[in-house]
Amino acid sequence: MQLPKLTRLELQIMETFWTRGACSVREIQEAFPKRKQPAYTTVQTTVYRLESKGALRLVKTIGKAKVFEAAISRTQAQTRLIDDLLSLFGGDVKPVIARLVDVGKLTKEDVKDVEQMLREHHRKAKPK
Repeated sequence: MQLPKLTRLELQIMETFWTRGACSVREIQEAFPKRKQPAYTTVQTTVYRLESKGALRLVKTIGKAKVFEAAISRTQAQTRLIDDLLSLFGGDVKPVIARLVDVGKLTKEDVKDVEQMLREHHRKAKPK
């Protein structure tokens, strides 16, 4: 399955599904802070768009209210975003890592974790 490309608002809405589970459009709208709460129709349109992209699925209808749940995981969405970002750099991770270092987002503990992941990856990749 091709993972859908998600907009910022779509990701915010998906975050609510990943955190809360199945929700109605009204519940999603009310999950936004009052100051930044999009209109109900905006949320509704976005939820239907997410359903058509395969990111959400309808689980039940209660009266006129439709309840949806996430059809993709947070990890799947993150994978798509990271793949898209890396494609902007021709697959080269060095500019991304350099930026993380420059802004102080990459710690020594992160580097140790990555080294461990690399060791595990290479151990799994070795032919037996």
